[in-house]
Amino acid sequence: MSQSQQVIVIGAGFAGLAAASRLAQAGYDVTILEKNDQPGGRARIWKQDGFHFDMGPSWYWMPDVFENYFALFGKKVSDYYELDRLDPGYRVYFGKDDAVDVPADMQALEKVFEDIEPGSALKLREFLAQAAYKYRVGMTDYVFRPSHSITEFIDLRLIRESFRIQMFSNMRKHVQKYFTHPRLRKILEFPVLFLGATPQNTPALYSMMNHADLALGTWFPKGGMNEIVKGMVAVAEEMGVKFVLNTEVKKIEVVNGVATKVITSRGDYTADIVIANADYRHADQVLLDAPWRNYDNKYWETRTMSPSSLLFYLGVNKKLDNLEHHNLFFDEDFELHAEEIYTDPKWPSKPLFYASVTTKTDPIGAPEGMENLFLLIPLAPGLEDSEAERERYYHIVMERLEAITGQSVRDHVVLKRSYAMSDFEKDYNSWKGNAYGLANTLFQTAFFKPKLKSKKVKNLYYTGQLTVPGPGVPPSLISGQVVAEEIKAGK
Repeated sequence: MSQSQQVIVIGAGFAGLAAASRLAQAGYDVTILEKNDQPGGRARIWKQDGFHFDMGPSWYWMPDVFENYFALFGKKVSDYYELDRLDPGYRVYFGKDDAVDVPADMQALEKVFEDIEPGSALKLREFLAQAAYKYRVGMTDYVFRPSHSITEFIDLRLIRESFRIQMFSNMRKHVQKYFTHPRLRKILEFPVLFLGATPQNTPALYSMMNHADLALGTWFPKGGMNEIVKGMVAVAEEMGVKFVLNTEVKKIEVVNGVATKVITSRGDYTADIVIANADYRHADQVLLDAPWRNYDNKYWETRTMSPSSLLFYLGVNKKLDNLEHHNLFFDEDFELHAEEIYTDPKWPSKPLFYASVTTKTDPIGAPEGMENLFLLIPLAPGLEDSEAERERYYHIVMERLEAITGQSVRDHVVLKRSYAMSDFEKDYNSWKGNAYGLANTLFQTAFFKPKLKSKKVKNLYYTGQLTVPGPGVPPSLISGQVVAEEIKAGK
């Protein structure tokens, strides 16, 4: 590899930052082009009137992935931000005066399970031991594979492991084998609903997320999730990565099967290698001329996308009662909401929702005596989005939040911003306004995902939540590392 090889990375999300830093560390000349006014992709921040909001990801799981990432550069997480383990990790509301707190301590967690369903503490131990095994195998043997083809997985040991980690069974059946109480099942199934599929369509492999949640714990970086981005940007700059913000890529120019230039709203950039960390479908269908696309439009139309979301960022001029840092409102029908996301897409009749109040952990989020409240309603991607619909859902969920937590909130909201499908499309060119990428169904796992290497353009690569290994912050971080290794290996 020549020192002068120019790498252009489109998009400064987690995967783009990771790929850029690893390649710059190896001596490539790397420039990141970012459409928005700050790096971080969906993990941007919004500040107004003394309130501070993480705009996207709010759960810090899999702390080992972040430690391993910074260690690649001889650094530690603590060089960039301070982590607090949340206890309880989160609260689940099933109705008024009816909540389950999920404690950080394993003995306390077993007691919570035992109190709900006698005999379940031992089953939880067995379930989590298996989830830990899946996590070890999944996070070593599987996620760092580029998944170019099934042949990478044709290895007797891996085939045996695939059955052992239940790659071909589903989450619903797996959880039901261990637990009968609907509350326990909901707590164990909730991570996959947010990962973008129903428990019935998600491989049981993803119970490894229960290990991430219940054993490794829920953490919070002091100052907010954007502190991770700041740490990654600091590493990138130390490695020599150049950042160009407020610059939208309009086209990847290809000559004879080679990407030669990236054309932007503010000039052109020559390239020896191009990495698209933009929305994969946008890069594939919009930035490339038809002969160079990996897939056709029918392919994208038939993908099962993860949910979109309706988000509210609210500044509240008082302290809120009966809310933890993370709160899940499962007071309505779990199955009905899942059906209205995946099977019969529509605005949900009785939505489940999530509320986060980071000021319960970190006062930076609001002026003294006030709170920042973040609400998220998972929605089917591609729905018609309007201000009137957003406002209707604001009152639906706020009415329930007020009734369940026994307090007035709407009268105390002094700052309010909504964010939904059309914003995801405008800010991130997100296909159908999806929030998390592709759903983690069996036929969209590993080598079934859109390929990270272009089949037709020899120096074009893709990274991020729509390719391997999948949606979420840790997988995106890994995606960037995987694509960098492929480029360094000349593949």
